[in-house]
Amino acid sequence: MPEAPVLGSDETVTLDDAIFGAPFNGPLVHEVVLADLAARRRGTHATKTRGKVSGGGSKPWRQKGTGRARAGSSRSPLWTGGGTVFGPQPRTYTVKVNRQARKAALRSVLSVHAARSSVSVVDAPGFDAPSTKRAAELLEDRRRGVLVVLGSDEVAAAKSFRNLAGVSVVEESRTAVADIVGAAQLVLSRAALDSLVRRAARRVRETA
Repeated sequence: MPEAPVLGSDETVTLDDAIFGAPFNGPLVHEVVLADLAARRRGTHATKTRGKVSGGGSKPWRQKGTGRARAGSSRSPLWTGGGTVFGPQPRTYTVKVNRQARKAALRSVLSVHAARSSVSVVDAPGFDAPSTKRAAELLEDRRRGVLVVLGSDEVAAAKSFRNLAGVSVVEESRTAVADIVGAAQLVLSRAALDSLVRRAARRVRETA
């Protein structure tokens, strides 16, 4: 059974082998990570077509007799200040990924951290008040690419870790596979660990 040390003590936490001992599925993790990153794109970029650019209501010059090429509007895409042809428009980049696929990808990345011994547990309720100094002492040499996952009510611990360089703090409900796979060290509170285990657990079919 994989285990994770508790920062600041000699205690260890036994990890669920079904969650932290799953085989790594690279193509599936890649698919889910791309979907996570795509969903973070705002998609608010926009350009104006010739119908949206102001001006150009009248013909710049008469059709014949000027020696110049015929022109119907100064808002033509061929003109400076004219509209844009096939420019980007507001859109959503969300890609649907099946729920069971997300669960399997989450198990894969958690298992990789367990195999690398890069999973640690922190006693978040032990922070009565924010203390960056205490957070730094707990991490010791784990100060590069650290992802600290905490529960929504563990505010004092979040404030303690968020000021440290190389440390990212995220609420468990907002944690994505892309966050976990990109972290060098994964630090979980007990509440966050339990929540991640529930999220990654396979669906259990009820039998009559």
